[in-house]
Amino acid sequence: MTIRPRRSALYMPASNLRAIEKAKSLDCDVVILDLEDAVAPDMKVEARANAVAAVKAGGFGPRELVIRVNALDTPWGADDLAAAAGSGADAVLAPKVSSAEEVGRYHAALSSAPEMGFWSMIETTRAIFRLDTIAEASAARSACFVLGTNDLAKEMGAKLTVDRAPFLGMMGLAVAAAKGHGVGIIDGVYNVLDDQDGLEAQCRQAKIFGFDGKSLIHPKQVEPANRLFGPSEEEVAWAKAAIAGFADPENAGKGAIRVGGEMVERLHLAEAESIVAIAKSR
Repeated sequence: MTIRPRRSALYMPASNLRAIEKAKSLDCDVVILDLEDAVAPDMKVEARANAVAAVKAGGFGPRELVIRVNALDTPWGADDLAAAAGSGADAVLAPKVSSAEEVGRYHAALSSAPEMGFWSMIETTRAIFRLDTIAEASAARSACFVLGTNDLAKEMGAKLTVDRAPFLGMMGLAVAAAKGHGVGIIDGVYNVLDDQDGLEAQCRQAKIFGFDGKSLIHPKQVEPANRLFGPSEEEVAWAKAAIAGFADPENAGKGAIRVGGEMVERLHLAEAESIVAIAKSR
């Protein structure tokens, strides 16, 4: 299985050609060409054309390319999905996915592009109580959750503090549902552009929870996300030692071995291989 890092997922408004071009030179793992929140209604059609043209033109290197479409129940949603399906993008990102039934509608609309991934914005209170079934339905394709804390805060009337106390339970449930079905998961955005400490605190928090990376709204946020979600030197050293240990013929058939000062079970081997793969991609 190819492991692609998703430490940094940067939103770029597809209505802005300069922003799209700039994304080709940034060190983010994922570029999300946005047709939804970042685009005014009178620019939706132009943004859609820009996004498709950009994906087809290429030049983004190893970056994963995702198109965030407008919802199916909007005037633009069906045309967005049809255009994205033929674009060659790695995935589409759908807003406000709240049920497995909605996932099924999107999958049906993408039937002409069976290899295209499907990413879901988890940003409604209804979705929180259906996370497992949404993840299960999403896993029919290469899938990923993206937490939408801004919309969740608006629905709940909650405050978006750095420590995100009102959302901690939801974060844990979202990670558990995603990982239980082999679905990736990316943390929500941090809105304060000039607060590096706050951004780094949220990255550390999200990594502890098990998120794969963070969604971002400005290029200046890419470096902290890459650094803090990427494996540390100590983690890479542990992973290499674990892989070598289980590859040793003397340990064939063993369910657990000693690595440094701790016991490592064979079930951790996939984690070790993932850490090394992500480290090599940097």
